Amino acid sequence: MSMSHLYGTDGDDGVEMENFEVSDWDLQNEFNPHRQRHRQTKEEATYGVWAERDSDEERPSFGGKRSRDYSAPVNFISAGLKKSAAEDMSEEDSDEDEKPVKQEEIQKEFVPKKLKTGGNFKPSQKGFVGGTKSFVDFGSWERHTKGIGQKLLQKMGYVPGRGLGKNAQGIINPIEAKQRKGKGAVGAYGSERTTQSLQDFPVVDSEEEAEEEFQKELSQWRKDPNGGKKKPKYSYKTVEELKAKGRISKQLAAPQKELSQVKVIDMTGREQKVYYSYSQISHKHNIPDDSPQQPLGKDSKPQGFALPELEHNLQLLIDITEQEIIQNDRQLQYERDMVVNLTHEIQKMSEVLSHEETAIRNLSKVLEMVEECERRMQPSCENPLTLDECAKIFETLQDKYYEEYRMSDRVDLAVAIVYPLMKDYFKNWDPLKDCTYGTEIIAKWKNLLENDQLLSHGGQDLSTDAFHRLMWEIWMPYVRNIVAQWQPRNCGSMVDFLDSWVNVIPVWILDNILDQLIFPKLQKEVESWNPLTDTVPIHSWIHPWLPLMQARLEPLYSPIRNKLANALQKWHPSDSSAKLILQPWKDVFTPGSWEAFMVKNIVPKLGMCLNELIINPHQQHMDAFYWVIDWEGMISVSSLVGLLEKHFFPKWLQVLCSWLSNSPNYEEITKWYLGWKSMFSDQVLAHPSIKDKFNEALDIMNRAVSSSVGGYMQPGARENIAYLTHTERRKDFQYEAMQERREAENMAQRGIGVAASSVPMNFKDLIQTKAEEHNIVFMPVIGKRHEGKQLYTFGRIVIYIDRGVVFVQGEKTWVPTSLQSLIDMAK
Repeated sequence: MSMSHLYGTDGDDGVEMENFEVSDWDLQNEFNPHRQRHRQTKEEATYGVWAERDSDEERPSFGGKRSRDYSAPVNFISAGLKKSAAEDMSEEDSDEDEKPVKQEEIQKEFVPKKLKTGGNFKPSQKGFVGGTKSFVDFGSWERHTKGIGQKLLQKMGYVPGRGLGKNAQGIINPIEAKQRKGKGAVGAYGSERTTQSLQDFPVVDSEEEAEEEFQKELSQWRKDPNGGKKKPKYSYKTVEELKAKGRISKQLAAPQKELSQVKVIDMTGREQKVYYSYSQISHKHNIPDDSPQQPLGKDSKPQGFALPELEHNLQLLIDITEQEIIQNDRQLQYERDMVVNLTHEIQKMSEVLSHEETAIRNLSKVLEMVEECERRMQPSCENPLTLDECAKIFETLQDKYYEEYRMSDRVDLAVAIVYPLMKDYFKNWDPLKDCTYGTEIIAKWKNLLENDQLLSHGGQDLSTDAFHRLMWEIWMPYVRNIVAQWQPRNCGSMVDFLDSWVNVIPVWILDNILDQLIFPKLQKEVESWNPLTDTVPIHSWIHPWLPLMQARLEPLYSPIRNKLANALQKWHPSDSSAKLILQPWKDVFTPGSWEAFMVKNIVPKLGMCLNELIINPHQQHMDAFYWVIDWEGMISVSSLVGLLEKHFFPKWLQVLCSWLSNSPNYEEITKWYLGWKSMFSDQVLAHPSIKDKFNEALDIMNRAVSSSVGGYMQPGARENIAYLTHTERRKDFQYEAMQERREAENMAQRGIGVAASSVPMNFKDLIQTKAEEHNIVFMPVIGKRHEGKQLYTFGRIVIYIDRGVVFVQGEKTWVPTSLQSLIDMAK
């Protein structure tokens, strides 16, 4: 039965395909006994549709097309142009007259070729090697549309004349179409590649490769011509292969080793076999006799040699021998590894041994030097050890045997050797007479004995640092004895002594001397001081201690102020000695305490003195005014201005008014006005209140000149007063401009960077900026908090900041206050 009705063809490209639909041909020929039948060949019965057919035996298809050559490789070409119906009919007519073209007649150049993948094309290449055409008409059809395609391409970076892709690797010219000669399949008329495709994608001839690939695929469906069973292949292993196999199997994990010892029963062969590991199954030989024995035929030969027991025994011997070889190799490798490890251990032990020997030699030398020092320390020694020689010995120990010296107990060594020498060195020392005696030798011993890890020693544990113990037990007793005999009013020698030793002695010993020895003596002397009877001013023996003691002297200031206040009760401003006593304390006391002291004890006395001042233009006594103005640098400008406003200017303006009402000489009034104004400093004149008072005097004079219209007027008086007023006002403006210029210059000197960095970022920075402007100390109190907020000292006031509000410590609670009030309280 012919199978042509089961296989139809595609009308477009001629590719054969299976068709399982019932066609008209099936209905007509199913019951036709005279239909032409197709006899199946042996190969068609065996291989079915994959059987090889000759072109003569094949039945032509319905379309009259020849069969497809499936052995030819696929070669894609570009699509052709759609033809008109007339051309299509002419092609069908001409096709009927064509003879089928044989494969052998096709020229060699049209044989399918294999593409060179990546032949002449590179990713960095901007285009293909093929030529380019004009792009004037590219996308010309868009003139009839909105041109959205060209716009989208340009938005995505497309440049006309270049290919698509990240590296412009796409083709530039459109794919060209090539018309096929007939209606055959692809490649039936030879190569259909255009000149452009050959330039863009070059190819190489690969006839032999294609033929080999085809034969290889074809052979997979053919029967083995030899037939029968394959001969067994035996593998032979060398000793090196067995060793490598043993090394690999040694790396098996524990579960795999357990599985490798499982008893396995193999029942796949002719007889049952027992294995003791899964690996033995993979290693067994594929013996041809494993399959069931077939009965002997006529052509078969009887088996000449079959000894299964002997084969089994030989296989066991081979397995045992393999295992012994593997075991011996593992043992040899273990022994080699052991040799390597022992070699490294010997090297390490030799290094440790050499290090220990070096340490023993160094320790023996150190011991010899220490014993030599002890021998020379004996009283009967002819060459006794001195402090300088002992220092040289310790320097040698530190330089040559640093590790041993650092690890040794320097405290005990120094106590036994250095302390007796140090006592003998300082036995006749008087610190007040020779304050620098011993500083060099002590500085040398400080480098030798001080423990570098305990530089912040607090003095509580003297057993950890030899130098601190040396200074406390040997040097400190001499200082205690001399301070006990020292008079505080003779402070120069004691201050010089401590200045010479401040960089040598430990910090905690210096604090102990100042707090426990010096301060009690000064406090006792201040209590016995009387400013009315003592001829030596107190600042002469208190102020030299400021660089050393600083804040430690704060408790002495309050009794000093009280004694000075008591001495000033009966004081009169005519006595200038008070200023000489108080002036050195202006920069020592805090600004707030100094201002409070002045307001309480000095300002009232100056006010009484101004009240006693009599202003008489004809005969003026200026002594009382000079006594007050002399205190300008001591009291604040605001206090001085308050005194002048209250006790001076009312009387001065009253005298001016009475003088102007009695036909005065305006030239004398002008001189009198300018003379009094010259008595005040520029700082006082710049104060707004003082400016107002002098401007008020000018206004009074102007009104007096302008009011006397009908009476006698001194010639030029009105002009003189007007000129005076204009001159004084201009001076005020010039002074203000000069002050502004000075402030601008100061800001410029600070620098733009400093000014920019001084901009407060938060409320705390604003407070700090204001404190710097008013010379007030603003710093946190270490370890002190209130409700989790950090406490700060603003001058003498304790504050804390919460949500941009300053709270000041009151008598019972914390009180919120403004920043200006805080500054006033701190002053």
